[in-house]
Amino acid sequence: MEPPLVYGQGQQLLVVDDEPGITEMLATTLGLAGYQVRTAATGREALKRVAEDRPDLVILDVMLPDMDGFEVCRRVSEQPDAPPILLLTARDSVLDKVTGLTIGADDYLTKPFSIPEVLARVRVLLRRARRDVDPVLSVGDVVLDDGSRRVTRDGRLVELSPTEYRLLRYLMVNAGRVVSKSQVLEHVWRHDFGDGVVEKVVSRLRQKLDASGAPLIHTVRGFGYSMREG
Repeated sequence: MEPPLVYGQGQQLLVVDDEPGITEMLATTLGLAGYQVRTAATGREALKRVAEDRPDLVILDVMLPDMDGFEVCRRVSEQPDAPPILLLTARDSVLDKVTGLTIGADDYLTKPFSIPEVLARVRVLLRRARRDVDPVLSVGDVVLDDGSRRVTRDGRLVELSPTEYRLLRYLMVNAGRVVSKSQVLEHVWRHDFGDGVVEKVVSRLRQKLDASGAPLIHTVRGFGYSMREG
C-alpha cells in the first residue's frame, strides 16, 4: 500500500476545528505523515490563515463558534487559486452534504471519522490538485483557462464557484459527448449524493453561461448532458 508520507513532503495543510482534542489529533497525525500543519479554532482565524499562509488544503469543521463553516467554505472557495476543502462535521443529513458540496467543498467526512480515511481523502485531494495542467479549453465562444482559473464567454468574464468551474471543465473536456449524472458525480465530487445535486449545479451553471449567449449545455433525456454548439 502506498504510504501517506509520499504525499506529505512540503505540503501545507490548515486544520480548522474548535475542539482541541480533534485539532491536536489531526495535527499530530498529519504531521507524522509528512505534512506541515497549521491550525485555527474560529472562522475568522481560518480566513486569515488562508490569506496569509496559502495552504495546499483546508480541513474545515462546519460547527465553529463565530461563523458557520459553510460560510467560511464559501469565502475561501471564491478566492483565486482556492485550495481544496475537506469538510468535517457531526451532521450527516443529505441536505448538509449537498450544501457543502455545492458551495465549493471538494469532499466531506462525517464525525466520528477514522484517521486512515482522513489521510486517504487528503492524499486524493492533493493528488487531484497536482494533476491539474494549464490547458485552455474552448467550446463555441466559451473559453476556460485552467492556469488562471478564468472562464469567459465572448470575451466577457463569467464568475463561477469552484464546483461550477469543475463541472464546466468536465463538460468541456468531454465536449460533444453525452455524460451521465453518475459520471458527473464521480468526476466532479467522487461521491454519490444523488441526481439532485447535479441538476442543481447544472441549472446554476446554465444561468451564468446563457446570460451571455445561446445555450451550450444540453440535456439528453434519459442519458445525461452534452456540451456543444447548437
